[in-house]
Amino acid sequence: MTREKARFADAMTAVARVLPFGLSRYVGPSEVGFLLISFGTFLLNLVLLALFHGVLRAGLSLAIALAFGLAAVVNYVLNRVFNFRSHGAAGRQFALFAAIEVSNFFLLVLGLTDLLVALGVYYELARVISACCEGVYLYCGMRWLVFRDPQGEPGARPAGTPVAVEVPVIRADVLEGQPTDAGSGA
Repeated sequence: MTREKARFADAMTAVARVLPFGLSRYVGPSEVGFLLISFGTFLLNLVLLALFHGVLRAGLSLAIALAFGLAAVVNYVLNRVFNFRSHGAAGRQFALFAAIEVSNFFLLVLGLTDLLVALGVYYELARVISACCEGVYLYCGMRWLVFRDPQGEPGARPAGTPVAVEVPVIRADVLEGQPTDAGSGA
């Protein structure tokens, strides 16, 4: 598995370096990896929706919830293992991820889409706009809240790790023969 993680990281770095229009200055490997994984899990979401609603005849609301939930879990696992290469506590991270996904679902998938439609935007375009907002929202949540233990970044340290500070030590043998304020009578 370690070799696959390294290959994924190398591939995302290579893609990030050759992005057109100067995007390589602003888009790093973790963003490229997130986009690739998210696109794949979005397609999985659509396939699962077609399976649950179209083939298995589940109600639309149930099919949407199941497809969204399963695709979100796959997204979490793939981002944890390959993109962010996190070694943090999985239970804590998943709880944060679930909270972010639930808020995403209500704020953006339902809320923003409905708001845009109410303002007169075609529902397909409204869904695309809200999906773009979701991408930014989810990346920020995963990068800075869920997987905030920055593995592999030079000089980085996992959250909660104390910072080592070098404190100069004054040795007594160096001070010998030098006047001090204490007891010098000055």
